[in-house]
Amino acid sequence: MDKLYRPSRDDIFIQFCKREAGLSAPRNFSRRVSASEHLVKRLDLYGKLNGHLGCVNTIDFNSTGDILVSGSDDKQIILWEWATKTSKMSYASGHSDNIFQAKFMPLTDDGKIVTSSADGQVRLGQVLQNGRVDTKRIGKHQGRVHKIAVEPGSPYIFYSCGEDGFVQHYDLRSNSATNLFSCSSLRTNSKQSSNSIRLNAIVIDPRNPNFFAIGGSDEYARVYDIRKCQLDASNNSDMPINTFCPRHLNDKQDVHITALAYSCTSELLVSYNDELVYLFQKNMGLAPGPSSVPNEDAEKLEDPQVYTGHRNSRTVKGVSFFGPNDEYVLSGSDCGNIFVWKKKGAKLVRMMVGDRHIVNQLKPHPYIPVFATCGIEKNIKLWTPSSKDINPLPRNATKIMEANKQEREDHSRVALTPDVVMHVLRLHRRQALAYIERRRGGDDIDSDEEDEREAYVLGFSDVDSEDGGGNPRECNIS
Repeated sequence: MDKLYRPSRDDIFIQFCKREAGLSAPRNFSRRVSASEHLVKRLDLYGKLNGHLGCVNTIDFNSTGDILVSGSDDKQIILWEWATKTSKMSYASGHSDNIFQAKFMPLTDDGKIVTSSADGQVRLGQVLQNGRVDTKRIGKHQGRVHKIAVEPGSPYIFYSCGEDGFVQHYDLRSNSATNLFSCSSLRTNSKQSSNSIRLNAIVIDPRNPNFFAIGGSDEYARVYDIRKCQLDASNNSDMPINTFCPRHLNDKQDVHITALAYSCTSELLVSYNDELVYLFQKNMGLAPGPSSVPNEDAEKLEDPQVYTGHRNSRTVKGVSFFGPNDEYVLSGSDCGNIFVWKKKGAKLVRMMVGDRHIVNQLKPHPYIPVFATCGIEKNIKLWTPSSKDINPLPRNATKIMEANKQEREDHSRVALTPDVVMHVLRLHRRQALAYIERRRGGDDIDSDEEDEREAYVLGFSDVDSEDGGGNPRECNIS
């Protein structure tokens, strides 16, 4: 019955009274009230965390929810006491390029933090008793590493995925990482220059940590069973047990996945670049691959729930659930807004400005109706229910969503011929070589206020000439 209960405004007052009178357990009170659409519609800016000198790319709460960790283009890791909006400590990560992910290892008293970066490294930071932090490299990909997935309840086990297509497995009791497999294309007639899929996302099923899902530079979200992977790296274990893809995107060449999230009931949320967000139930899968399901059976599969209104084009955006039982879905957008939908029915219940440019990442608090966001700006924003009267949707919400839709449709009409793709790939290589030479020459390449809009962009960036005058980080074909 608790799962079906959605308190109204008057019911919330009654629940408060019951809690104060000792007639309702604090945990039950928290769960019932936190799921209230009334509270979600009152989400407002609680404060900002200022301290980074570059774009903030990753945020994560610890297990108790009192500490937030963040990583940035400035290569620094900061631990925040978010409730008081103060920095607890900071340290140099040891990375040589932008940090993309930072996560606490469970059951380590927040003393171990794993990080990944555009430099391809996976590093471990250990907080010592004297307050110093020792960092060391524990893994390396041949390309950027966007995401890390930590096994729930384990102080030792986690995974990483990189643009080199590899999934790596880590056990902190050993001194090395294991390449589990290289993710390859599921298309039988793939025309990609490489059969490897560049990976952007990896998540672990909280109900069964043996299962994990990955997504990258094609349309398929793949689910694997770690028990079927070879931890001794004796062979390539690229054998998904299930794959997910909306029917209309199946075998579409110009879409890819930027983010994944598992709900507490093993639903899989998938966010596509310049497309939409989809929610898949377990029975919506295509088995190991699209060729495994006869066409007549594929047509019978139920369509996933779809969430619309935002735009995910210019950066590697995250997606998340929100609420004590994952009753809501969160996403950032190129328009700078945060979108909050009800999971069931996909009704948009809250929309607010989260960044002057783009909102990239959103992280919910583990217990209470609070979440943090970050984007192109150099700060972190905290969102909590407010006592103020708030219009849950801006007056121009429809106009914003229509503009996002129109931009997405206009972009989808752009046809990329093989000659154009090869031209941009050659240009990207020349720019990348120029970038490396500048770094060797000691040029200043750190972020500043003028270039804070720069981000790792998926798709085409504005390129003025063939001699590579632009920023090489902004030309990344996916």
